[in-house]
Amino acid sequence: MRNLSEFCLVIPMEIALFFVLGCGGGASPNQVHNEWTWVSGSTTFDEQGVYGTQGASSAANIPSARELSSCWTDSAGNFWFFGGTITPTGGIGVDSQGNDLWKYDTTSQQWTWVSGSSAANQPGIYGTRSVASKFNVPGARESSSSWTDSAGNFWLFGGIGYDSTGTYAGDMNDLWKFNSADDTWTWVSGSNLNEINSSMLQGMYGIQGTPNPANLPGMRDGASEWIDRNGNLWLFGGMGFDSSGTPGALNDLWEFNPATNMWTWISGSSTVYATGVYGTQGSPAATNVPQARERAAQWTDNTGSLWLFGGIGWSSAMAGGLNDLWKFDPGAGMWTWMSGSKTLNATGVYGTLSMPAVSNVPGGRQRSISWTDNSGNFWLYGGMMNGGGDFTDVWKYSPATNMWTWIGGTITPEFTVYGTQGIPSASNIPGKRTEAASWMDKNGDLWMFGGLREETTGSGLSNDLWKYQP
Repeated sequence: MRNLSEFCLVIPMEIALFFVLGCGGGASPNQVHNEWTWVSGSTTFDEQGVYGTQGASSAANIPSARELSSCWTDSAGNFWFFGGTITPTGGIGVDSQGNDLWKYDTTSQQWTWVSGSSAANQPGIYGTRSVASKFNVPGARESSSSWTDSAGNFWLFGGIGYDSTGTYAGDMNDLWKFNSADDTWTWVSGSNLNEINSSMLQGMYGIQGTPNPANLPGMRDGASEWIDRNGNLWLFGGMGFDSSGTPGALNDLWEFNPATNMWTWISGSSTVYATGVYGTQGSPAATNVPQARERAAQWTDNTGSLWLFGGIGWSSAMAGGLNDLWKFDPGAGMWTWMSGSKTLNATGVYGTLSMPAVSNVPGGRQRSISWTDNSGNFWLYGGMMNGGGDFTDVWKYSPATNMWTWIGGTITPEFTVYGTQGIPSASNIPGKRTEAASWMDKNGDLWMFGGLREETTGSGLSNDLWKYQP
């Protein structure tokens, strides 16, 4: 099921001198600061990939241009991504998606094609539920939810893509686990059919707060995700199907326990386009709940609480950008509205650059990049305004003080300046792009791959890899 906004995660980039992204809790004196490096990939649009030999790294390997992939980081610090909207052989096509899984080693700076197909639009091979196999692989898809558990396994849920029949254009609710130690996929739960072929589009909610083998979130895309200290997977909202099979935006919160393989409906409505209950700002309450939304930013704090910011909000089926910040305490089972507005398309309050203030808050937006630094601060980068247009601002939020700080950037888009490959420079700019893959490495550096990039000459999918050292 397509939503009207086309679910773009905006990652517009600004002049690197403005950035002070404390992602790593400090860096050695020998490191460069506030500079971008174009690491690899092409400066042109819609490049095809060089896959090489499956399972073998090579300096010549490079994934095809793409957006809307699912991303993970393993225990060794390697970056992984799966699928997305891709440039297939023969050039970019309509709704061309991949199911290829790639690994990037930051030490050797080489890509490895690990599993899946080098061709676009492949069906899923599900095998037997709960049985791992090297033959299993999810179908080509985009806009899925993803997690990395404490054992280093990767998890993938839903999105829009191809089911076991090879039929396209449907939301899904299949849950997969990938074991990076032996490169095997396991179909864990959900349907092997998408919304086009399945008669079970709706969520099976059961009793709120009670796990049950029959419970299952409805098919969806663009949901928010977290993993808690106990290794449980959490899923919120997105665009999908409610308990009656009605399509629309959701505000349901789900927990999946990998030890029991059971889903639990925790909070929110079992119907689409539910309104939010904000309560008193800063005060948790059992009745509080964010309104229905998709494409929100998310973080997990040092105490294990789950945080949610903005996204595409829905009020009476009317869409707009949100800037409300929420905290969910899994132990207490309650939401708290922490900052921001109850209304759609709220204007940001920037205050003074690099100065935190109670009144500061980013403007309403969707599709931002978000990450947590080693000191427990939350970072927000860019995003898209309602009706189009890109933010290029960088924000830091301190959970300890409940204050936002505008760190740098402006809302004026900048186009790409590549500089010299492998050489960091304050003048390098990754430019204006949406739905890129992103990771944080062990040094606290931000990495970004691909996305839908816009230049003065036009737009297209990218396969360039960038590194930012704060």
